[in-house]
Amino acid sequence: MAQAAVQAAAGGPSREDFAKLIDESFGDGHLQEGSVVKGTVVAIERDLAVIDVGLKTEGRVALREFAGPGRNAEIKVGDTVEVYLERIENALGEAVLSRDKARREESWGKLEKAFQNNEKVQGVIFNQVKGGFTVDLDGAVAFLPRSQVDIRPIRDVSPLMNNPQPFQILKMDRRRGNIVVSRRTVLEETRAEQRQELVQNLEEGQVIDGVVKNITDYGAFVDLGGIDGLLHVTDIAWRRVNHPSEVLNIGQQVKVKIIKINHETHRISLGMKQLLDDPWQGIEAKYPVGARFKGRVTNITDYGAFVELEPGIEGLIHVSEMSWTKKNVHPGKIVSTSQEVEVQVLEVDPVKRRISLGLKQTMRNPWEVFVEKYPPGAVVEGEVKNKTEFGLFLGLDGDVDGMVHLSDLDWKRPGEQVIEEYKKGDKVQAQVLDVDVEKERISLGIKQLAEGGAPAAAGDVAAGELKKGAVVTCEVTEVKEGGIDVKIVGTDYTSFIKRSELARDRSEQRPDRFAVGQKVDARVTQFDRRTRRVTVSIKALEVAEEKEAIAQYGSSDSGATLGDILGTALKRKGEEAEENEKEEAGE
Repeated sequence: MAQAAVQAAAGGPSREDFAKLIDESFGDGHLQEGSVVKGTVVAIERDLAVIDVGLKTEGRVALREFAGPGRNAEIKVGDTVEVYLERIENALGEAVLSRDKARREESWGKLEKAFQNNEKVQGVIFNQVKGGFTVDLDGAVAFLPRSQVDIRPIRDVSPLMNNPQPFQILKMDRRRGNIVVSRRTVLEETRAEQRQELVQNLEEGQVIDGVVKNITDYGAFVDLGGIDGLLHVTDIAWRRVNHPSEVLNIGQQVKVKIIKINHETHRISLGMKQLLDDPWQGIEAKYPVGARFKGRVTNITDYGAFVELEPGIEGLIHVSEMSWTKKNVHPGKIVSTSQEVEVQVLEVDPVKRRISLGLKQTMRNPWEVFVEKYPPGAVVEGEVKNKTEFGLFLGLDGDVDGMVHLSDLDWKRPGEQVIEEYKKGDKVQAQVLDVDVEKERISLGIKQLAEGGAPAAAGDVAAGELKKGAVVTCEVTEVKEGGIDVKIVGTDYTSFIKRSELARDRSEQRPDRFAVGQKVDARVTQFDRRTRRVTVSIKALEVAEEKEAIAQYGSSDSGATLGDILGTALKRKGEEAEENEKEEAGE
């Protein structure tokens, strides 16, 4: 300006010289609005800093713009600072300057480089907004989503506020002025480095102290000094632990053994029971098969109940071994949790760590008790429990059932007709016909208690006396190509005599020798009272008679022929019949 005055005194500058002088007076033309310039603090007035940036007048900037979250304004006269030149001159003739905008412009440049190089940046959380927080990155404001604050959700973030800490830039948009950062990413990276270092110092089989950090349904997480290990619920104790909280508390100090380390995922499996003696050692000697012990029911499932014999040793009572008589019943209806029961050892498998137990074996077999009290021929009374297409089921003493087959309901009428006269709940008397303890079956008969019994005929066998080896009279009901259908006289049993069983001699094994209505004698070769199946054979009867004749009248070693022996037997039978007739005639 002094040079311009001299030139004016000398006659004044030209138009071009004046424009040049103006440009020089404003910093040689490099001070432009909207740019960051350097200035000097020439004075501090109350809460304002007066800054000379080389213009004809100074500008004023609020001292708060030189402060920031977590730090006070540290500025004094003579300091050189960078400010943003918004306008060269306002209405008051002053330069309009901004420290905030200068810092923001400077920060954006640095942040963009850090984002491109995937580098961490320093910032300060200074405010809470919807969905997260705002972070000051040395002048630039970024958004910190709530999910990116920490590895685990935290309720109180006040300790994190106004503290400088590192962040990772996730997203930047300079045009919109948007920056998204993450603190969680930095923590995870740091944690991974720490975990890797810690894992390298641990070994499988090592015993180490830890603190219970968290408890879940499946186990507990134990802090081993900067790295967590999982203590699974099955590795807490040898005995059954339904939930880890039964044994452990958060903050509790525990001694654990490192079972397994996965160096790739940095996962560590821990165990507490491995520090104690294994109760399964020598288990076969402690619990021999057949021995009885008392235990406590610890768990009930659809397939059985678990019984604790001692801490760490449990056995299973399968549902099929719980009761002699209660079949297809849920185990929970037979025993209850915490109930003390006596059980018998059925099987021990030390390899699979399994013990099979029986509850019903500690009680007498009710079918054995029944047959002792009610042997075949005894009369019992029972309630009709069920009606089926093949008979009645009666509930008997000892909580066992007996069956009355249709053929054992009445001597004269068909069982299908008689069974309709009975209904559930009726009290009925019956005779014990047979008890099969092994198959748990009791056969009963009602008709056997009827007065007069079965309608008998000469040579007939009563149904109650029908058994293997008995000789019965059969009536031919149908002649077939392969044999004949017969009905055993005096009973309602039927049978089929196949061709090979019609005679001893092959030449006589012809079904056409017989006629419907004809009566023939045969021998019972098979009889199953439960299934109502009876097999008879004419051939078997002839063979038996032949053996009897040989035994009575000679042997094959005497020199006599078989025909001679049979002839003698027939002659003797004829003579005996003739003598009987004379006696009846009174001769």
